[in-house]
Amino acid sequence: MPQLSIREAVPADVPTIARFVRALAEYERLAHEAVGTEADFHAAIFGATQRAGCLVAEWEGEPAAIALYHWTFSTFLAKPGRWLEDLWVEPRFRRRGIAKALFARLAQDTLAEGGGRLAWNVLDWNTPAIATYDAMGAENLKEWITRRLAGDALATLAKEAA
Repeated sequence: MPQLSIREAVPADVPTIARFVRALAEYERLAHEAVGTEADFHAAIFGATQRAGCLVAEWEGEPAAIALYHWTFSTFLAKPGRWLEDLWVEPRFRRRGIAKALFARLAQDTLAEGGGRLAWNVLDWNTPAIATYDAMGAENLKEWITRRLAGDALATLAKEAA
């Protein structure tokens, strides 16, 4: 029987994490935005000021998927939450329940650490992912629109700070 294991990433996983993030960016047609280096991922996940965490799913000992996340805070719940930034399952490992298993582990870890919610974005054209999330009971927050400041817009606004 095939074996799936899920564990927290270790520093030796950084090349795999970087490769999987680049693969996700290509799949999402956003490769031009994927500029993070292995050094960047190492600093964010394992540095003195940890900014993110990462789960690695292995299928029979081979890296098959990652779930890269960070903490948020809900003022309404007055509890932390977890934001899933990236989930990637290598194509040859899909349709084996790996994504759902990663979500289950994220949910378990979130609750164990006092969290009240797990949230993420999905591109509107990614119907296979949306179907998976619907089957898990995830809410579609249609009334919320994600906004972002980055690059020049972020720098310009920062200059206005007193």
